[in-house]
Amino acid sequence: MDRLIYTSMTGANHTLNQQATVAHNLANASTTGFRSETNAFRAVPIFGDGLPTRAFVVDTTTGADFASGPLETTGRDLDVAVRGSGWITVQLDNGEEAYTRNGSLQVSPNGLLLTHNGLKVKGATGGFITVPPDSRITIGVDGTVSTVPLNALPNTVATVGRIKLVDPAEGDLVKGNDGLFRLKDGKEAPTEARVRLIDGTLEGSNVNVVNEMVSMIALARQFDMQMKMLDNAEKNAQQASQIMLVRV
Repeated sequence: MDRLIYTSMTGANHTLNQQATVAHNLANASTTGFRSETNAFRAVPIFGDGLPTRAFVVDTTTGADFASGPLETTGRDLDVAVRGSGWITVQLDNGEEAYTRNGSLQVSPNGLLLTHNGLKVKGATGGFITVPPDSRITIGVDGTVSTVPLNALPNTVATVGRIKLVDPAEGDLVKGNDGLFRLKDGKEAPTEARVRLIDGTLEGSNVNVVNEMVSMIALARQFDMQMKMLDNAEKNAQQASQIMLVRV
């Protein structure tokens, strides 16, 4: 009897966790460059004296969906989207390197090239990219950042740096709570020259709203089923107790 209780109890608990993941994906359906999270159930045996046949259910995050999101043309000079596979490299405040598909960039008051949420964009040769004031910025398909002074001739082009673009294997990446990806071993990915950008464009979220809504309904029904199993286990236990009392 307690086998059923272990399985149903833990299954119901982790179904709620999966509901939270689905809700998180739906909340980011319009977030630029967002990669939806995926998870699944797995059975784990309970180890200990007298419990060799017991098992319980845990929720395991299997990773992220790396499919590309839809492209939206914005016409903005500082908007870029990664064509196909690849990532834009940023540096966190603690010095750690991370990777994003959100190419909505901006320039800080002191001229640093930043992401939309203020993270520094790393250069391909190390360091960061600094843009001179009063300049028009263009970003090439290979990540090269060029500027033209607003009061100069159009052919007065200066290259100020190149964005570090990487393309590590999907299995080597892990998604953090901040939505950014990192290498599992904590190292830094090498620059990949084959990664290409599309200027004046942003990549949308790859969340499939219809699929997530279907998953939410399925998880709700699954939770109800597990609660009914617990209710049946309680009724069976009561009936068994009554039979034992009658026999006594």
